[in-house]
Amino acid sequence: MVIYRNLFLPAWRLLKGLGPSFRQSVRGAASISIHYRNERRLPLHDSLVQQTGRRLWLYKNWQGDEFDVAYLTDSEVQVLRAGGTGLASLSTKRIAELCSKHFLTESSSVGMSRLYRARMSARHETLESGISLHIIVPTLQCQHTCRYCQVSRAVSGDGFSMTREQIELAADSVLQSLAPVLTVEFQGGDPLLRFDLVKLAIERISTRCALEGRTVKFVVASTLHQLDEEMCAFFQTHSVSLSTSIDGPAQLHNRNRPTPNRDAYEQTVRGIELAREKIFPDSVAALMTVTKESLSCPEEVVDEYIRLGFDEIFIRPMALYGFAMKNSRTLGFSFEAFNDFYLRCLQRIEWWNRQGRPIREAAASVWMNKLLSPFDSGYVDLQRVTGAGRSVLVYNYDGWVYPSDESRMLAETGDESLRLGRIGEPLRDLLSHPLNQHLHAKSNGSIHPECADCAFNYFCGPDPVEEQATGSSYSVASSWHCQRSKAMFSLVLNRLDQATSQADEEFLELAHAWAGRTHPKYSSDPVRATPAFPTRPPSPPSRRVIPLVEVSKVAQKGLA
Repeated sequence: MVIYRNLFLPAWRLLKGLGPSFRQSVRGAASISIHYRNERRLPLHDSLVQQTGRRLWLYKNWQGDEFDVAYLTDSEVQVLRAGGTGLASLSTKRIAELCSKHFLTESSSVGMSRLYRARMSARHETLESGISLHIIVPTLQCQHTCRYCQVSRAVSGDGFSMTREQIELAADSVLQSLAPVLTVEFQGGDPLLRFDLVKLAIERISTRCALEGRTVKFVVASTLHQLDEEMCAFFQTHSVSLSTSIDGPAQLHNRNRPTPNRDAYEQTVRGIELAREKIFPDSVAALMTVTKESLSCPEEVVDEYIRLGFDEIFIRPMALYGFAMKNSRTLGFSFEAFNDFYLRCLQRIEWWNRQGRPIREAAASVWMNKLLSPFDSGYVDLQRVTGAGRSVLVYNYDGWVYPSDESRMLAETGDESLRLGRIGEPLRDLLSHPLNQHLHAKSNGSIHPECADCAFNYFCGPDPVEEQATGSSYSVASSWHCQRSKAMFSLVLNRLDQATSQADEEFLELAHAWAGRTHPKYSSDPVRATPAFPTRPPSPPSRRVIPLVEVSKVAQKGLA
């Protein structure tokens, strides 16, 4: 059974290009080398094994620093272990698949060796090309008092914002990066409360990038309450994207993110509509933070994103860093409770997609990218060695540079041990700081004793920042980072197996599209997806806010 389509070189194309000489050599097993040297069975639901009538094994294959997966039956496993002439019993289709994933290679094939090196280069490009994500925190000022906020808030006063000199130094540090594509994200607080600093940084960076022919993307994470037409005009000129938070329906959102006027939801929706009208229709993305109050209404949360016209939702648990720890007893929940909530959200999202209304879950997209695509998305929190200080840096309002967003949150509670240096220090000095070497060593899943036998240790490793925040009671296996990573891998793998055994081509197309951060193409039949991979994302649907009654009518059909 072929569970994955190889996105780098489709198996059918490889088979066509191998020629009769290679196929003859396979039958004679004269020049085939088996390149997997370790095998680990990954968790598959027993119910699926019983339903499909076969025992499936999922194998890891390393060649140097490369990795791939394939579903194999017991008999195929025995054939591969034995090697030799037994390989002739495998189907031509199976041999082509295993060759495309470099489980099998022709000893004398120069082309396959080049293909392998190109594939390795593509997978590691996002992390080895330099610091690509630069987070600038121009101010800590914010008018919200979110109960799960990881940092202290301040509406005004000295010491809570960068100076003009610091923002210019931060911008200059960004430009020292060798990454071919730069992403600059402004966080807070609420950056729009200091739009003057945001504007200064964007103008400084974009001017230099234009002169040097470099590509830069800007993102501003904000509540959007302060957004006005002047800001929109500036953001449109510089192609700035906006990111905001929508925790669900108005009542839930306003409870999680209170403001003095108790209208946080209404003001954010106003900002979303203004941005779509004045900047561009796809100018705003949103994410939601799960709290204890969210757990009872997963379908309502997803439906709210549909109603607001979003085609992506990022479902993330409350991060227990900084000041959020103080509210963990009232807002926190067990991992099992979150996982149940997340599964129900995914079921609802899949249901909406089958109605012809595309919406993607960002976290699932990351894990599908890891398993289905040869091009790593570079997601910082899911790397074999942490991306903190390697692919991301944070320039904080306090004048210091941190290796990750979580490490600057720890500083707010007094733990300043994760500082790399002052804003304005040469980028090469920040990257060579001993702290960076320490973080990378602590997060290497291939050598960490608690991760050595984990089947997923190629993809991720321990989170050293979470370890420092937790203290002496920390263990990798019980950490949220580890539990969620394993749960997500198991969820995606089992869902793919289920879809394959049921010939659910619609879901398989959805999964491969999500792995590439796109949506499947839909045919004229709004309920079915055509089995084709889009070369570019389809035109966005209407971004109008749909009256709640319209969503309710459609949703009722799904519940019937």
